[in-house]
Amino acid sequence: MKKGILLFCLACSCIFVHAQWKPVGTQIKTAWAGEINPDNVLPEYPRPIQERSEWKNLNGLWNYAVLPANAPAPSKFDGQILVPFAIESSLSGVQKPLGPDNTLWYQRRFTVPSKWNGKRILLHFGAVDWKTEVWVNNIMVGEHTGGYDPFYFDITTALEKGKENTLLVKVNDPSSKGWQPRGKQSERPWLLWYTTVSGIWQTVWMEPVPDNYIQTIRTTPDIDKGILSVQVKAGDNNNTVAEVKVFDEGKLVASGKSVNGLPVRLSLPDAKLWSPESPFLYDLEVALIENGKKVDKVKSYAAMRKFSTKMGNDHIIRLQLNNQDYFQFGTLDQGYWPDGLYTAPTDEALLYDIKKTKEFGYNLIRKHIKVEPARWYTHCDREGIIVWQDMPSGDETPEFQWRQFFTGKDLVRTPESEANFRKEWKAILDALYSYPCIGTWVTFNEGWGQFKTVEIANWTKEYDPSRIVDAASGGNHYHEGGDLLDLHNYPEPQMYLFDTKRANVLGEYGGIGYKIDDHTWETEKLNVPAKTGGMKEATDKYEDYANILKTLITRGYTAAVYTQITDVEGELNGLMTYDRAVVKLDMNRVKKINQEICRSFAEKK
Repeated sequence: MKKGILLFCLACSCIFVHAQWKPVGTQIKTAWAGEINPDNVLPEYPRPIQERSEWKNLNGLWNYAVLPANAPAPSKFDGQILVPFAIESSLSGVQKPLGPDNTLWYQRRFTVPSKWNGKRILLHFGAVDWKTEVWVNNIMVGEHTGGYDPFYFDITTALEKGKENTLLVKVNDPSSKGWQPRGKQSERPWLLWYTTVSGIWQTVWMEPVPDNYIQTIRTTPDIDKGILSVQVKAGDNNNTVAEVKVFDEGKLVASGKSVNGLPVRLSLPDAKLWSPESPFLYDLEVALIENGKKVDKVKSYAAMRKFSTKMGNDHIIRLQLNNQDYFQFGTLDQGYWPDGLYTAPTDEALLYDIKKTKEFGYNLIRKHIKVEPARWYTHCDREGIIVWQDMPSGDETPEFQWRQFFTGKDLVRTPESEANFRKEWKAILDALYSYPCIGTWVTFNEGWGQFKTVEIANWTKEYDPSRIVDAASGGNHYHEGGDLLDLHNYPEPQMYLFDTKRANVLGEYGGIGYKIDDHTWETEKLNVPAKTGGMKEATDKYEDYANILKTLITRGYTAAVYTQITDVEGELNGLMTYDRAVVKLDMNRVKKINQEICRSFAEKK
């Protein structure tokens, strides 16, 4: 009888916990919001490009409190928040602004599996916006600044073996009042600015590792020489051997070893090349060996592909993929969700926009002043989508200097702001370097926070010479720096400048918008009025612009980005509604002309 009562009480307790969480707010939501189980949130392995067999997901319901910035740790909490959704989001179950004058505290308890005894335990955060301090059992284990790069702490010495441990996280976010990179976040969303995102917004997880373990894997393909270079960084590379095996659908096709942290150079002379038409990935097994014993191993993948530019016989410089002229055509992707804001409700949702982009006939996504979770880039790798990766903008928007072509002055940042930009940009490059899909780094967008443009672009190119660098997308242009001259024009495509020494691209155009009733964010705050009468008129306009673009391709454009894949908050110019429930343009017509544009150079052969 007592056992029955106990089981009944436990069941009631679980029901009560679940009843405490539900999506909140009156705004529209995606269909995936209804699929969320607070006990199993985003359960997929968070970093497929460097995967270990054992790990533990810490997403779920945590305690939270919002206190003044200088207040000590809370003695009691305000309630529960669903991690990893930002506090301002509906899916957090809270949907409250944090603000720059407050601190967000998180707390949860966790246990370490007994089979991990004797291993070091790493605590990972996919991303937290912006300053993070972490304690385990009241012992501070680390701090981090940066809203877009993953980080981790070794918490081994702070753990209590065989007992429940307490994790405490403190977050401060200056939001739009700070100089830190923040993308389109604003405390007062309007026009092109969206709701702020504060705190944990990507998966939190743990994994066991040996005393000396693989920290990072950096893969660099060279299709001209038929070489794949894999550099393995360990905690101690001295007197260690890195072993890499390459598999083609389960068949071993190359293997090699190196010592002391030197790159493993693997010969793939007849490699299968990656492209949007054939996104082939090689599987990798990477191991760390000490004194003849394998102490650590991870699974990974890589692709053989090459992004470059080349001048043709007509003296026009064009983008190339795998040494062939290749027109890159895609959508602007803000990476926002009506219910999760920066965080997709599920992995299926995270993949959805990528698959739709392919279905529309594009081969490119410009990830617009935001960085995504690791799984998003793996999805792009697998699906075959080229990515232009923006650095999230920050600091001031110099309106008075914007688009002063070749004459505009760069913003003068404070030393603190400049140093932080460099630190965060390098961290993003390091985190994303090995993803084959990324073809272009975009350092600045439309003059926002743009400083030392040529220097930053040249540093980026030196740090990663394997990719294209876009120094100023639609912003203040210079005669040098980077590989592209990137123009923006709304609504129709235009070419009003031309660079004979760099490739010419149209980084943004379009913005054809109309309203779909019952699928808008906040109807009283819509900032992009309907420009067309419906699907047919919008699709007709899209085709008109596409035909203009075709003529500009003959004059020298080598890539273009259409705004945009979905509506976002007050913007109604998406190919789909913000909740992803309605495709707003005729997909078949759009796909047909998109494919014609993507084949622009191939058809000349």
